[in-house]
Amino acid sequence: MTGPADDGPHPAPAAPGPSGRDLDLEEERRADRKGGAGHTVLLALALAVPVAKVSYTVGGGDAVRDVFVGMEPANWPDVLLGMVITDPLLGSVLGVVVSRIVFAVFAARGAVPSGRGPLAVLRRTALTLANPLAVGLIDLCLFGPWWGLATALAAYALRLGVVVEYRTGRRRPHRSHHAPHDPEYRPPPWLRRFASAEQLVALVLTVVVLPLLFLASAVDGQAWTSIVECRVTYGTRTADARLIELSRKGNGVVGWNLDAEEISNGLGCTATESRHVREPWWGS
Repeated sequence: MTGPADDGPHPAPAAPGPSGRDLDLEEERRADRKGGAGHTVLLALALAVPVAKVSYTVGGGDAVRDVFVGMEPANWPDVLLGMVITDPLLGSVLGVVVSRIVFAVFAARGAVPSGRGPLAVLRRTALTLANPLAVGLIDLCLFGPWWGLATALAAYALRLGVVVEYRTGRRRPHRSHHAPHDPEYRPPPWLRRFASAEQLVALVLTVVVLPLLFLASAVDGQAWTSIVECRVTYGTRTADARLIELSRKGNGVVGWNLDAEEISNGLGCTATESRHVREPWWGS
């Protein structure tokens, strides 16, 4: 007895679509690969905060344009740099956030080595420690040993959470969906909980704490660079004036004249101890 007639080749069964977990993993890899929310926040802060700092410090309006013209484009990053290296808390949080973003970007490209051999452990330890030690050393030189130690420990803690996630396979490098991890790696429960909390802590530091610190620094009424006492010539009259140093020309200084509220050339300049220009926004 024959079976039903075969009318033609049967279509191949459809490939199963990606699961929700697979989509989540791909989204996490894509975010890490591009720097996540931190990349966008840092870019926005780098563009907007220096303008806000100059605007509040010199009074806004045409003064802001005059200051940036007087600084020349090559010196514009000095505003951001001056804010970071004169504020210990801002500089430390920025160092922690940048360290974590850089590590996440490279981890998404497969930089976290798997395996439990001595060489893999050594490479993983060096990769995890190198940048925290670097940002800690920078903070130590700028702000002192306690700031340096706290920055290094915080940067290491956030990196350790990323390492745990990649080693346990909760995240995979983007080069291959089935990239090897450490199948026998079983971190203690407290470390798993820490790795889960690490993402939340990093997100809060990046999108809440860091912007607030930058905003506070922008409206604190302090100059972003040195204030100098110089001899300034007004037509046929010469007088002493306080200038916010914008650039150096020969043996003089080009700066924002706090007394005349204009760009001035100063000679015989001496540094002042205070960078105070006006009352902070919250005290005005």
